[in-house]
Amino acid sequence: MLVTIPDLLNSIQLEAACSVLRQGQFVDGKLSAGKDARVIKNNQELAPDEERFNALNNVVMTGLVQNPVYLQAAMPARIAAPIYARYQPGMEYGGHIDDPVMGPPGSRYRSDISITIFLNGPEEYEGGELCIESAEGNTEIKLAAGQAILYPSTSYHSVKPVTSGERLVAITWVQSLIRRADQREILMRLDQALESLAEDSNSHVHQQVNLCYANLFRMWAEP
Repeated sequence: MLVTIPDLLNSIQLEAACSVLRQGQFVDGKLSAGKDARVIKNNQELAPDEERFNALNNVVMTGLVQNPVYLQAAMPARIAAPIYARYQPGMEYGGHIDDPVMGPPGSRYRSDISITIFLNGPEEYEGGELCIESAEGNTEIKLAAGQAILYPSTSYHSVKPVTSGERLVAITWVQSLIRRADQREILMRLDQALESLAEDSNSHVHQQVNLCYANLFRMWAEP
């Protein structure tokens, strides 16, 4: 299931984030890649800089973790520290699947959901589409600045070569309370149904849908 968050960051937030990001130092993205990914990963990532990361996270990650669409779709248990990446002409990320377990020793987490937050718009670069493979086929994604896409970390995906301009994104991963993507989709749809019934929350239909949502969540949750 692919879930788009249409209005994660506004123009003021984006301007602040991109200003901080473009003044930072970048290093080879291979430094954060796993053994297999190093061969196909060709991008740059913001170098460690606590002050700059804090400034970015205060805007980007605060916007994400407070967003109702994110909360409804991800049902998060843990979220990873983000990577801020840029792609300049000739850079790409070949087809790969994200590592199933990430993080340093003592802070490991399971990657259930991958998230890409687009920090600049498609008019600023050519190429650079995020390609996600699924049973329904290959989906190419190139969202407006301030939008985000959530997709299962089990998906095979890639970033097409950037041919001109500069692509700026934030990338993070979520360990969900609900491990399976199909179960997350069922719960999200039930939650959406509850929202549509909110004006009549005392009705029998609302109570039954709420009962199913709560008990399925209880059945499937892995705190």
